[in-house]
Amino acid sequence: MERHFDEELKELHKEILKMATMTQEAIHQSIEALKDRQKSEAQGVIDSDNKIDELELVIDEKCIDLIARYQPMAGDLRFIATGMRINAELERIADLAVDISQRVLELVDKPLLKPLIDIPKLSVVAQNMVHDAIDAFVKKDIGLARKVVLSDEEADKLRNLVQEELINDYMARDPSTASRAVPLLLIARHLERICDLSTNIAEDVVYMVEGKVVKHHPEELS
Repeated sequence: MERHFDEELKELHKEILKMATMTQEAIHQSIEALKDRQKSEAQGVIDSDNKIDELELVIDEKCIDLIARYQPMAGDLRFIATGMRINAELERIADLAVDISQRVLELVDKPLLKPLIDIPKLSVVAQNMVHDAIDAFVKKDIGLARKVVLSDEEADKLRNLVQEELINDYMARDPSTASRAVPLLLIARHLERICDLSTNIAEDVVYMVEGKVVKHHPEELS
């Protein structure tokens, strides 16, 4: 019985990593679509979202089934509970990649308002935070989880820079730029939200490894 349980835990681990890989690819492709101004890349992210949604349901069902059949305790229970939360966060991140792609479709046929500088920087922060949060999960690395949480401040600053520039330097001076500025504003907000969700995953890793709840209590990470 215990051997079967361990094997199923390993399978669950693989499914979560598959979910993470698909989600990271969706973010990458959505940003590449923005930089390359490619409709096909953006549409590809939108079209592939159903597969991510389906995998989320599969993982959720596996987690519930494992709890029901084996009634795990302590660390194993925390792993499964964390897996369910990370699964949900990854699905939300994938949805945000879809949102970015939809904004790209609004922009590709319009002249670029300004060179893309801070949004690509923010996208790198977001992608690194997702990658590191999942890596922390795989390695059960509290130090890496802490790094993710601390990176969220940089994401907020970059989002604010994008917002201030687009509103103050463009929309306030020339309201006709709104149709090109608003999608960029939303993309920055979507990326910042991806960073928030990555922080949630990192906090979940701390709970999984140490059984300590640090959500809303970042001082607990010190």
